[in-house]
Amino acid sequence: MPALDIAQEEVGYLTPEAMTEVAHALNLDPGYVEGVATFYSLFHLEPVGKHRLYLCTNLACMLRGAYDMLAHANRAIGVSETGEVSADGLFSTEEVECLGACEYAPMLRLDHEYHYDLTAEKIDGLVAERRHG
Repeated sequence: MPALDIAQEEVGYLTPEAMTEVAHALNLDPGYVEGVATFYSLFHLEPVGKHRLYLCTNLACMLRGAYDMLAHANRAIGVSETGEVSADGLFSTEEVECLGACEYAPMLRLDHEYHYDLTAEKIDGLVAERRHG
């Protein structure tokens, strides 16, 4: 998994060539590597934004407004649907099952940082930092 994460960081998403290269580097069957990549939702097989907002919508987050936060994040980056890439290529959102901090719901992962107790204002600030920073 760490090798796939590195490949995704370099390319932006996991191309068939990147997965094959990881398989050869680790002396694994390419089909096995592809199976790992398709199992985990944090791996992408299609282009995504440079900055990815992963919003948890599992039960604890859902009960504390995760779907409202997801809709707000989509508006903040200028897309109409989750999974779309913003026109400038900087952002995309993704609904994920669990980020492992239910007591701080709702939450998101932006790039490799976790942000808790989300509000619309916090999301706006995070997007502005990445867009202008």
